[in-house]
Amino acid sequence: MLHPQARALLDLIAERGLPAMHELAPIDARSFYRDRRAFTQPDAPAVAECRDLSADGPHGAIALRLYRPLAAADGSLPVLVYFHGGGWTIGDLDTHDVLCRQLANGSGCAVVSVDYRMGPEHRFPAAVDDCLAATAWIASQASSLGLDARRLAVGGDSAGGNLAAVVALLARDRAGPAIAWQLLIYPATDMRRGHPSHTTNGRGYLLETATIDYYHDHYIDDPAHDHDWRASPLLHEDLSGLPPALVLTAGYDPLRDEGLDYADALAAAGSRSTCICFERQLHGFITMGRLIDEANSAVDLCAGALRRALQAQP
Repeated sequence: MLHPQARALLDLIAERGLPAMHELAPIDARSFYRDRRAFTQPDAPAVAECRDLSADGPHGAIALRLYRPLAAADGSLPVLVYFHGGGWTIGDLDTHDVLCRQLANGSGCAVVSVDYRMGPEHRFPAAVDDCLAATAWIASQASSLGLDARRLAVGGDSAGGNLAAVVALLARDRAGPAIAWQLLIYPATDMRRGHPSHTTNGRGYLLETATIDYYHDHYIDDPAHDHDWRASPLLHEDLSGLPPALVLTAGYDPLRDEGLDYADALAAAGSRSTCICFERQLHGFITMGRLIDEANSAVDLCAGALRRALQAQP
């Protein structure tokens, strides 16, 4: 059963007649997503430091935001490089500010959020290029930033989970930067969009088939790119030798099955993976802690896993 709090959110959206993302132009969808976050997200918790940075990218500067937790340990901190969700089309440093603060405080690790280029202005693989470049820059500048490059993880939600998985693959294939762990929150892993949950959950549960197609078409401009593993990491022919991954999915999410399949494929290839499904939840729920209690449970779960994975590194 869909969680009653998730159902109440859907009912409220219908009652207020709020538009679906795919009904808006990208520039308007970005503003709508940014403006509505105060309705669903908890208040931003205090952190020890929140600082904007700029990384060198292949096509110009990449904006970053560094968070240091309130209860930071002495010395260099482990770090999670975080890529926000939003269908490679919407989202920014502000839309995921609360979540990054929560993850930092809950894990005792630093978090660096990445403002990568998005479609339709910048098509695939622009986001991939920026996320890899930002991760490499953070690793190279770790000492000056008070971070420990030996304890570096990548993570993200939805499109950001896709990008984190791709960065982990690229880093393995290019022999760096070294990545210790992956946090993949309801990740998109197969641009072909053919898994059964795309049909069973494709209508009536917030993220709909029409919205997925809208995001896809703003990011991917060549159908052949759906088969490129940098867009569809599930299609990579070799998923061995990757850092351990926590894959979190939601039961009423069109992306549920491809997230599970990615976790299974990692394990089958000998890469450690844990998959946890919040069976009663919607896509995007982890940022909705003001309205959905299980969002806060999911944040705690992710932060605890991050703490255990990175704090245990030598």
